[in-house]
Amino acid sequence: MAELVISALLPLLLEKLASAALKRIARDKGVKAEINKWEKSLKRIEGVLANASRHEDPDDPVKQWLNDLQHLAYDIDDLLDGWETEARQREFTDDSEAITVKVRKLITPTCCTNFSRTTTMLAELDDISTKLQDLVMERDNLGLIVENVTRPRNVNRRLQGSMVHAPSIIGREKKKKALVKELLAADSEPCNQNFSIVPIVGLGGVGKTTLARLLYNEKKVNDHFQLKAWVCVSDEFNSFGISKVIFQSVAGIHKKFADLNLLQIELSNHLREKKFLLVLDDVWSENYEDWETLVRPFHVCAPGSRIIMTTRKEQLLRKLGYNNLDQLECLQHEDALSLVAHHALGVNNFHSHLSLEPYGRGIVEKCGGLPLALIALGRLLRTKKNEEEYWKEVLDSEIWTLEDGGGVLALRLSYNDLSPHLKHLFAYCSLFPKGFRFDKDELVVLWMAEGFLNKSTSNKQIELLGHDYFDELLLRSFFQHAPDNKSLFVMHDLINDLATSIAGEFFVRFDNETEKRIQEKALEKYRHMSFVREEYVTYKKFDTFKRFKSSRTFLALEKSCQRSFLPNNILVDLLPKLPLLRVLSLSDFHISEVPESIGTLRHLRYLNLSRTQIEHLPESVCNLYNLETLIFFGCSRLTEFPKSFYKLKNLRHLDIRDTQRLHHMPLGIGEMKSLQTLTKIIIEGESGFEITEVKELKNLCGKISIVGLDKVQNAIHARQANFSKKMITELEVEWSQRRDGSRNEMLEKEVMDELKPCDKYLKKLKIGSYGGLEFPVWVGDPSFHQLKLVSIRGCKKCTSLPPLGQLPSLKELFIDGLEGVTVVGKELLGTGLPFPSLEILCFKDMPGWGKWSTDSGVVFPRLRHLRIRNCPNLVEVSLEALPSLNHLEIIECDSSVLRKVVKVASSVNILMLKLITGLDDVVWRGITGYLGKVEELIIQECNEIRYLWESEALAGKDFVNLRKLKVDRCEKLLSLGEKEEGNCWGNFLTSLTKLDVCNCENMVSCRCPVNIDTLIVYKCLSMTAISLPKADQKLKSLYISGCIKLPEREWRGDKIMNNTRSMRMLDYIDIYDWPDLRSVTELKVLVHLTTLKLINCGSLESFPTMSCPI
Repeated sequence: MAELVISALLPLLLEKLASAALKRIARDKGVKAEINKWEKSLKRIEGVLANASRHEDPDDPVKQWLNDLQHLAYDIDDLLDGWETEARQREFTDDSEAITVKVRKLITPTCCTNFSRTTTMLAELDDISTKLQDLVMERDNLGLIVENVTRPRNVNRRLQGSMVHAPSIIGREKKKKALVKELLAADSEPCNQNFSIVPIVGLGGVGKTTLARLLYNEKKVNDHFQLKAWVCVSDEFNSFGISKVIFQSVAGIHKKFADLNLLQIELSNHLREKKFLLVLDDVWSENYEDWETLVRPFHVCAPGSRIIMTTRKEQLLRKLGYNNLDQLECLQHEDALSLVAHHALGVNNFHSHLSLEPYGRGIVEKCGGLPLALIALGRLLRTKKNEEEYWKEVLDSEIWTLEDGGGVLALRLSYNDLSPHLKHLFAYCSLFPKGFRFDKDELVVLWMAEGFLNKSTSNKQIELLGHDYFDELLLRSFFQHAPDNKSLFVMHDLINDLATSIAGEFFVRFDNETEKRIQEKALEKYRHMSFVREEYVTYKKFDTFKRFKSSRTFLALEKSCQRSFLPNNILVDLLPKLPLLRVLSLSDFHISEVPESIGTLRHLRYLNLSRTQIEHLPESVCNLYNLETLIFFGCSRLTEFPKSFYKLKNLRHLDIRDTQRLHHMPLGIGEMKSLQTLTKIIIEGESGFEITEVKELKNLCGKISIVGLDKVQNAIHARQANFSKKMITELEVEWSQRRDGSRNEMLEKEVMDELKPCDKYLKKLKIGSYGGLEFPVWVGDPSFHQLKLVSIRGCKKCTSLPPLGQLPSLKELFIDGLEGVTVVGKELLGTGLPFPSLEILCFKDMPGWGKWSTDSGVVFPRLRHLRIRNCPNLVEVSLEALPSLNHLEIIECDSSVLRKVVKVASSVNILMLKLITGLDDVVWRGITGYLGKVEELIIQECNEIRYLWESEALAGKDFVNLRKLKVDRCEKLLSLGEKEEGNCWGNFLTSLTKLDVCNCENMVSCRCPVNIDTLIVYKCLSMTAISLPKADQKLKSLYISGCIKLPEREWRGDKIMNNTRSMRMLDYIDIYDWPDLRSVTELKVLVHLTTLKLINCGSLESFPTMSCPI
């Protein structure tokens, strides 16, 4: 669809041709007459574009005319951009004799003199003029006419209205209830695996993902499963990438793995005996072997684990034995009609818009009840509530009859309603694969680099204009919020298909399928190209990339989290073959240097080298006078910038986050007045970059980290930086950790005062190693109404906390290393209702803290996670109720903290204790009565406890909901219960399913509850007896290691640990370091056994190889 591109690009091109700067260049080049002719011809062509765009048939000769016109427009734009770049280069040429970093200002416009009419330039001019003349003649032959086109809609008005949040889900309640019941139901019969699949099958756009999201966020489901993960699989089933996302979700950490085997071993450790919910969204694969590879770690999870799979294809599910699949149906007619009304009219029916109801019903019929199409059309119609003719026009549009597939066609109606510039921006998104997570800021700077944002149409900064365009696409459902991260966005597959279908011969996402489909000669036509990185990129593939010689875009995208290896010589050969590049992304490639030839890419606006291994850049980078965005995020080896960095006067975004070895700012960066993003500011003092240099960077906004603030010599200098006038959303201020007596407490307080950002924008604030005695009044000021996270770390001299309780939106608060604070009380709360939004509160490393008092009723109404660590002198705690607290961690504290907190926190279900002083049997028994809601209990290094409960009867009352118990390194622990009641297990801890006892050197016996299904006993050196229930065996997983005093010499499958009943459910046995074990017999009774490990059992003499069921 070339009309979408040319309709957006032609106005930009005409504006450039008419500009005074271009006229001056043309005059001095002696080509003014040619430029004037081009301008006139293009204006004549512009008038017929509306008429040309009405030709829907792809075989229509008008389509080819539009394609040829678009390619010519690109050629003209590239030529003009080259001239402008040459002029800019002459203007900014550095005087090699100068000792200052300032660029020489020329007195007269010599930048536009001394141009020569080269043979190459004349040939280019003649070629363009001939092609343009041919197109004008062909326009007449095709009978294209000028149409006066008006757009009756007001775009700004259309953005107002009721549809500002995610739409209500209509017509799915019955299906949701059925699936929730299926998720929570116990397995009706024994099976050979602990997980089962809950399929959601249906065509694209029917609402499979939406239904999965409803289930994933349902409270009952959240309460039922211990671990959850969501993975969008899409059309490439990458077991490594999927497994890594699952690992990061359940482990909460990012970790590198050399191969899939190591990753899955680690994943198994986290999933073992945990009830696990996984959503595999949008599975396309039909390969049974791929599935078997992926699910290997899942076999160790707890019974009742579930995998929700959404897919358009039934083949894989049928191979897995799911033959009776119910397709998720499109909405019933009345539900579909209600959905259209909801999005178009803001109500759930047409009762007050009866004249529109027939058209609504007709649209529902043509959409076939497909929710995604209905939502898109509803939003299209939402500002036409009373315009019957427009509803009729949509219903009668000929586009419905062009081909089958009403869903995409209905979405195309919404696409057709976009303005030309929005169509262009949307088409660009075809470069990204299905399931890609968009960062709004990142996409906007890409649009900007490509020249898609027309600044002349708005007085706004170009980036803000791009944000407005993105938001409009979001409102029209072309984007959706990512299900697990509201700061990122995704495209529905149908929307991605739509983008791909209209990309034409200008945008291409180069992958294995595309490589088969595209003829080699066609590669030269594409103007924008992306590809998904592979772990090892072959020279052959990059040799193919050389044929994209007209491409403006070389965008490497990640499909998995691993880096790709790229030999340096490949880049050396490739870059000179792509002279027109405006966007170059080499992020996550394992490269250590950038070729000198990068300096020849004079059109380049965007360069992304994030997470590469580079240590420095070649000096030639400073010849990229058009460069707007430069990204070094995660370049941990970067140590310096080129000396002529100051020549990059057009630079707007410089991202140097996570560059630990970088200790100096680029020379002359204070002169770069276009800078908006500068993620890290390194204060070097008089010998280098000073904070006063930030003054001229008036457009700084977004995320900023300022390090080395102890080198600021005068608070006035900080004031001159004018941080209060900048649109900062995330501010991190960092002083040195140096404590040599040279720090000036008063000066640091004054500097901190002057660093106050604008309260209108700030969302995150981090303060590190501040040396003042108190915080300035602005820290905690309730006028910061958007502030959601505050972190105060290493401020050792501060004696009190700021009134953070008055921040209305604060959700996360971290206090770490405030050694001078002795009391936390009203000064933290402030006046008025404190902490109305706080959900996470962490105190750490506060050795002087002795008293915590609120005396204000409920001060943490929404607090759900409290962590107190290494506060050994905190003994006086006076808190009111903590009604929402469900996760409590107390580490390296006195037992009085635990005793007083649990009394006011009745909803805690996860309790983690470590190194609690004074926690003996007496104190512990006074606490257990408050732990009735606890489901997971972890006790580590509590060395005064001998027994966890006095009797099994009392344990059953105190720990009524306990499901998981872990005891680790409790030196004095002798056994779990002080009084064990013979051979009668009774109703002893019936909820407990997992018991993990580790490194309890004096523990002599372990008596397991009746419903235990996972038992781990590790390095309990005095252990002589492990007692299992005599009946109703449910044990599935058994791990015993380093219990060297266990007396048994024979391991019998029918009498494990002297148990007289066979444990037929046992499927995993891991025995390590059992020196007296001599023989293993009778394994044949363990019919479910899948894994048996016997390691370092040096006395083992016999093993029944023929009777093993594995």
